[in-house]
Amino acid sequence: MRIAVTGSIATDHLLVFPGRFADQLMAGRLECVSLSFLADSLDIRRGGAAANIAYGLGRLGLAPVLVGAVGSDFEPHRVLLKEQGVDTESVRVSPDLHTARFVCTTDADQNQIATFYTGAMAEARHIRLAPVLARTGGLDLVLVSPNDPEAMLRHTRECHELGLAVAADPSQQLARLERDQVRTLIDRSRMLFTNEYESVLLHERSGWTQEQILARTGLWITTLGAAGSRIRQAGRTSLEVPAAPARTVVDPTGVGDAYRAGFLAALARGAKLRDAARLGSVSAVLALETVGTQEHTLDGAELLTRLEEAYGPAAAHALSCRVVVRS
Repeated sequence: MRIAVTGSIATDHLLVFPGRFADQLMAGRLECVSLSFLADSLDIRRGGAAANIAYGLGRLGLAPVLVGAVGSDFEPHRVLLKEQGVDTESVRVSPDLHTARFVCTTDADQNQIATFYTGAMAEARHIRLAPVLARTGGLDLVLVSPNDPEAMLRHTRECHELGLAVAADPSQQLARLERDQVRTLIDRSRMLFTNEYESVLLHERSGWTQEQILARTGLWITTLGAAGSRIRQAGRTSLEVPAAPARTVVDPTGVGDAYRAGFLAALARGAKLRDAARLGSVSAVLALETVGTQEHTLDGAELLTRLEEAYGPAAAHALSCRVVVRS
């Protein structure tokens, strides 16, 4: 399966605040907030939702096509992605703007406050998928992940025009999308990704009930943090898959992207939905144990060990012939 991943490509500035955000917020004064958090550490890493997912797919042996817009400062990031098997030839380089920036502070409870600077990502709306399709010789799935909103809508519409299967991952952009825009992203999607909070927001923004959403997408995958993930299909009982246990908790940034990469990599090799969710969960927990969204490394033996620890020997065996880790 050839997967194109569209969405943000960014540089992450990750800060750690040793206290709790909740302790700094005053009840009854939230309409006028002026806070400063003294961070203990700063890590500058490669990031962006599309780049994170493409990195994970590449690590798991696929050759994803990354589609997005960056600045001229992207070149070192491009080299590292290509080393993981990511096709970066469809990335648009802006001559004027910097690559997008993600600035995120994480507290002791793993809550996060983040700001995203769009930068060159605004030019993603000018990218057409037809040339990508022609250059690659065919695409089996296009993932529309958080990006410039106009780009997300354009990519979705073009997928329908070209007859390409589309996976919707509106994620952080749900908060700024209008009802008709949200509906456009969901309608006729092969699959839909949200986390638990976003699933509630999706109902509010779309104005659709759960049944109405399921009637318009093939699969609805919701990540539930430490509770695992839920997969829903119209007319079927929900599939609940527990999370893989973490050995340590280091940085939650990009954990959802790692889940998506593992889930899609398993599906690409013909795995069942439960096994795809299990690989997604193990991929997510490996990201959770690492600072940075494109830093987690693994080998095939380690991945299967973690699968067996979390889900038993049968689960590890079921995925053993479907997991190919890039050396």
